[in-house]
Amino acid sequence: MIKTLAKSIREYKLSTILSPIIVTGEVVLECLIPFVINELGNAISAGVGLWENGATSWSTLGIGQYALILVAMALASLACGALAGFFCAKASCGFAKNLRKDLYYKVQEFSFENIDKFSTPSLVTRMTTDVNNVQFAFMTIIRTAIRSPLMMAFSVVMAFVIGGHLAWIFLAVIPPLALILFFIMWKTMPLFHSVFKKYDNLNESIQENVKGIRVVKSYVREEHEKEKFDRAATDVQRDFTKAERILAWNNPAMQLFFYGVLSTTLFLGAYIAVMQSGNDAVSIVGREITVWTISQLVVYGMQILMSLMMFSMVFAMIAMSIESARRICEVLQEEPTLHNPENPIHEVADGSIDFCDVSFKYSATAEKNVLEDIDLHIKSGETIGIIGGTGSSKTSLVNLISRLYDVTEGCIKVGGHDVREYDLESLRNQVSVVLQKNELFSGSIKDNLRWGNPNATDEELVEACKLAQADEFIQSFPDKYDTHIEQGGTNVSGGQKQRLCIARALLKKPKILILDDSTSAVDTHTDALIRKAFREYIPSTTKIIIAQRTSSVEDADRIIIMEAGKIVAIGTHEELLYHNPIYTEVYTTQNKGGKAISSLDQMNDEKEENGHAE
Repeated sequence: MIKTLAKSIREYKLSTILSPIIVTGEVVLECLIPFVINELGNAISAGVGLWENGATSWSTLGIGQYALILVAMALASLACGALAGFFCAKASCGFAKNLRKDLYYKVQEFSFENIDKFSTPSLVTRMTTDVNNVQFAFMTIIRTAIRSPLMMAFSVVMAFVIGGHLAWIFLAVIPPLALILFFIMWKTMPLFHSVFKKYDNLNESIQENVKGIRVVKSYVREEHEKEKFDRAATDVQRDFTKAERILAWNNPAMQLFFYGVLSTTLFLGAYIAVMQSGNDAVSIVGREITVWTISQLVVYGMQILMSLMMFSMVFAMIAMSIESARRICEVLQEEPTLHNPENPIHEVADGSIDFCDVSFKYSATAEKNVLEDIDLHIKSGETIGIIGGTGSSKTSLVNLISRLYDVTEGCIKVGGHDVREYDLESLRNQVSVVLQKNELFSGSIKDNLRWGNPNATDEELVEACKLAQADEFIQSFPDKYDTHIEQGGTNVSGGQKQRLCIARALLKKPKILILDDSTSAVDTHTDALIRKAFREYIPSTTKIIIAQRTSSVEDADRIIIMEAGKIVAIGTHEELLYHNPIYTEVYTTQNKGGKAISSLDQMNDEKEENGHAE
């Protein structure tokens, strides 16, 4: 986990290294300052008698030199603190930036199979809350986690130097405090593990509500959504409260030991200083104790205990961030299931498509195939219609063409080559897919259209929109092609959104165009005009149209009927209308019986006449 996260430090390695080095210098200076003050105090005490005996200058007593040394050390300590803070902030913020970028780029590499493992709210939480937690932990580690043990170690050493055996008081409290910190971390870790999963549920509730706010209001479900959000927020609050209750013991425990050690040091130090009359008192602690010694011992004691307190905060921060780090590493260590071959093909010869005994399931652990024994051959330039009931795997079939998933068995060829032999980008640039869920992004209409071709001219944009029957309604907008589209395309109708997405796909000038129920929101007349434009202006492009309406596919070269992941019939509109009961039923239902029945009767009469003629 540490190795995975450390890769995101990159160009901030120097700042990451300099921060603890400078912190070390700051700690050394802070620990030496009380020692110099103690020596200054001893010099002052010794100098009182010399002054009375005729000394005329502080410099003759060394006091001036000590004062200058103290000023220099204080300034140096201040400079080290400022520099350490600067490099620490630079390293931690840069690390967080790289970590977010690495997570985002990693998700962009994922196949649909990878994305299916992580929910959208979970990925959002990992890129925001989890990265923030890891950033604070990283900042704490390279500064506070270095400073605290060093400060404690140096302070203990200096306490023994000036206080002798009296410094054992400070060492005596370290083991029980360490046990308390370990216990707190041990109890809070499982709670933080649980709370971040509940964060995902909270974000999911927010995302669903905001995205579907029109549905929520139209069904008057605001109270239901409020209750659902309240449950998710309460779950997060409950776990955080449990963790905070345990962490709350940290500060009182530290205060108890702090004041206990402070009181003991003052009492014993004062007793020894007052009662000390010779070698007996000195031998108790190993050296002479003065008022200056006691005051500096108190300073070192405060530094030791403050270091322990800071270290406990580091522990709390690390306890919270370990779970966040694990969740981040789950994404970073996830290997994309789709890869480019070693020597990929970059040119797609034509729009021919061959399904050769293809079977497919979404997961290796799935018990049943989604597609079974698909054997289908489509010529370049053909128009293929696909219809079938919900769950018949129509979308799964076309997803395999642009290699959004890999087949489980068999192979799919595009332009005469297995799709696994192509460079992924090259293949997908030649296979334009307008999905069921049309997505537009915030920006102008031009910005959205140029997703299909960033270098498209204004004339090409207009041409594509005319083919998609979108130019007319765009021209009715005050700003025309510069009209701003809200996030998700909320300020255009469903039919307008579909036509813009079709135009965007056409701008890629693909060899294969797939419309996955992409004209469901337009009227039949507009649908017919779009298909007419396809026939006339892009005859060499292979067109696959998934639709619920038979009118959308009736003029296709061939129509495929799918049921339960299998192809049950293939033929023209007339052939299927006469021979296939599924297609006949759908056609009859959609045309309210009369037109379809008349058509069938006419076909039967023609057949009977041909039979009598023979």
